[in-house]
Amino acid sequence: MGLRSALGKRALGLSQRALERLLSDEGRAQQVAEAVGVVQGAKARLDATQRTVMTQLSLATRGDFRDLGRSVSGLRKRVQRLEQRLSTSVRGRAEPRR
Repeated sequence: MGLRSALGKRALGLSQRALERLLSDEGRAQQVAEAVGVVQGAKARLDATQRTVMTQLSLATRGDFRDLGRSVSGLRKRVQRLEQRLSTSVRGRAEPRR
């Protein structure tokens, strides 16, 4: 086991013990949960504001790129199906008629 791995495991163990001590008291656990909720709410508001500003500036948002990626994926699948149909059709015509 390397020094880096050993230090990583030791740090993880210490942080787990510290978190257990912090959350062992119900009052503190409740305070931590409330703080996490406040931070999550603030992040949601920040993300919404960021989307609004990006849209107003006519810049693409992360969601726009995600939607575009899904559209491109769907188009690729349609092209593959059309290519298969076309190759099947061309092969069928290449055979001599009797």
